Amino acid sequence: MKSLGFQQFKQIHMIGIGGSGMIGLATILQKRGFKITGSDLVITPEVEELKKLGSKVQIGHEPNLIKNADLVVASSAISKRNPELVFAKKLDITIIPRAEMLGTLMKPYRSIAVAGSHGKTSTTSIIASVFNAAGLSPTYVVGGQVLSVGRSSNLGDGSYMIVEADESDGSFLHLQPEIAVITNIDNDHLAFYDSNQDKLNQAFVSFAENLPFYGHLIITLDDSNVSKIAKHIHRKKITFGFSSRNQFQIINVELLKGVQNFQLLDTNTKKLYSFSTPLSGKHNIYNLCAAICVALEEKISIADIKKGLKNFKGVGRRFEIGQISISNQPKILIDDYGHHPTEILVTIKAMKEKFPKKRILMIFEPHRYSRTKQLLKDFIKVLLKVDQLVLLDIYPASEKPMRGISSSRLMDEINQQKGNAINLSNVHAIEWITKNYKEFDILVTQGAGTISQLNNSIKEKWALKK
Repeated sequence: MKSLGFQQFKQIHMIGIGGSGMIGLATILQKRGFKITGSDLVITPEVEELKKLGSKVQIGHEPNLIKNADLVVASSAISKRNPELVFAKKLDITIIPRAEMLGTLMKPYRSIAVAGSHGKTSTTSIIASVFNAAGLSPTYVVGGQVLSVGRSSNLGDGSYMIVEADESDGSFLHLQPEIAVITNIDNDHLAFYDSNQDKLNQAFVSFAENLPFYGHLIITLDDSNVSKIAKHIHRKKITFGFSSRNQFQIINVELLKGVQNFQLLDTNTKKLYSFSTPLSGKHNIYNLCAAICVALEEKISIADIKKGLKNFKGVGRRFEIGQISISNQPKILIDDYGHHPTEILVTIKAMKEKFPKKRILMIFEPHRYSRTKQLLKDFIKVLLKVDQLVLLDIYPASEKPMRGISSSRLMDEINQQKGNAINLSNVHAIEWITKNYKEFDILVTQGAGTISQLNNSIKEKWALKK
């Protein structure tokens, strides 16, 4: 721990400790020997595991556990009026954002950071799986549960640390990785960037320029915004994608019995590599190829790369496929975290590709009033592509309601264009499914708010009998 330089901070308190970005950090710090305390509104299974390691976690934001803290780490979702933050300031305790702690932890490692509007969690997890297959025992922190291990982080014995970098609040600029991936850049989280796409693009340039001069960047020139900023980044760039402009070109993609086969051509050396994956959708081909490029640059063998891809079972709530039975009728249940129109569209395309001719019921929980307002027309266009749509109320994510922006309005505008949408609360969705189960073959719970709780209720009620 001496190399980390903050061993004098014996007790660290984490506000919002159960969040997707915080829980992994807390777990690693606890395993490193720090005394970890924290607070959140609910206790998740991963928080329970953290408590078993010795951490103290309270429900609710009361300043009881802060009195003896040497350092406070706060999630970006935490309000500045949070009573724990207010108390920490009163006691003059150092307060840092999650990303600053992550950046500090990365310093002794050969570090890899994955940024981008979509696909960060999956790509980070695939890289970790490949490095594990190569026997490199990486430390990793991702924003979702890696299904093969059942958790979002791991403290490895090796020299690599692999992390997800969050652009939503600009905090990824605290990171200084040696290797970086930018999966894509879309019009998401623009509220933080004054609704200005150029400002968001520039933030990604700054992130890339944080790399040391000997570092390198993995990007796809297929993405228009990434392609636009590439010429402003003065670091070595390895490019991949379907376009022949990329160094590593994706070719010969074929779907056969639920498995995607594809090849990657190194246009510099003319070497051709063949891979396969059970993951669905074109977006996952991109995620896999980003991970493959990272591995090739780190001299990992093709055999180990293939082994890592084979071992990867996916990430929780990223097109997570299950089965249920309603009145003895089997149904496909899919749970997906996507809450931006681009993410929802790739989910729909993947479902139609993997399950052709199946009728799709999507239960969607819009995330944030600002995103719904900004992308209303895009949401309407995408959500018209499912056979039936149940809209839950907008998940505010600490935002105040906006006049004229609601799930009811989204429903009305979709139905005006011959859509098939209704607006229900989370509570009434189960009742509606019970009455209408004959009308669909696939049920997908879509969104990033509380909808995962609905998915759990659906699984509990209609679990397949063993």
